[in-house]
Amino acid sequence: MSQSVPPPQSGNPFAGGPGPGADPAAQQQPFAAYPVQPPAPARNNLALGLLAAFVAALVAAGAYGGIAGAIDREVGYAAVGVGLLVGFLAGKVGGRNPVLPVVSAVIAAGAVYLGQLVTIAVLLDKLGEGSFAEIFFQNFGGVMELWKLAADGMTYVFIAIGAVAAFAGARKGAA
Repeated sequence: MSQSVPPPQSGNPFAGGPGPGADPAAQQQPFAAYPVQPPAPARNNLALGLLAAFVAALVAAGAYGGIAGAIDREVGYAAVGVGLLVGFLAGKVGGRNPVLPVVSAVIAAGAVYLGQLVTIAVLLDKLGEGSFAEIFFQNFGGVMELWKLAADGMTYVFIAIGAVAAFAGARKGAA
């Protein structure tokens, strides 16, 4: 049974309130109606960070290859985007594990390479050599051989750009 507290008369909102010996059940809880927020999810999960990096790499490689194939050239900003996406997601999901930036850089380099292979398959599809799926999946060795023939210094620069961007993105995402 709660006691009725008379309104304060001296301008002090706490005057006349329950004192130190009052029944705690009788005290009002002004913030009890608000829901309690669940704790933030743990972000130091290396396996989940690597999984996020791998999935982001596959998606980014497809987008990179599709864009480069559509415009018939590679763009350095696309390699930066691949690296940042892979690294940032790895850091955001995996946390501050010191392994994540390094592994993200390796995964992003592979994603840029895979994107370059997708570019070759898209270009061959545009030339009428077959469908993209047929060229890429059934003749993957031939696509890799074409990549080796077409690779120049800029090809490796794009791979390096993606790796550096992923390293930086993983550190930024974990912050």
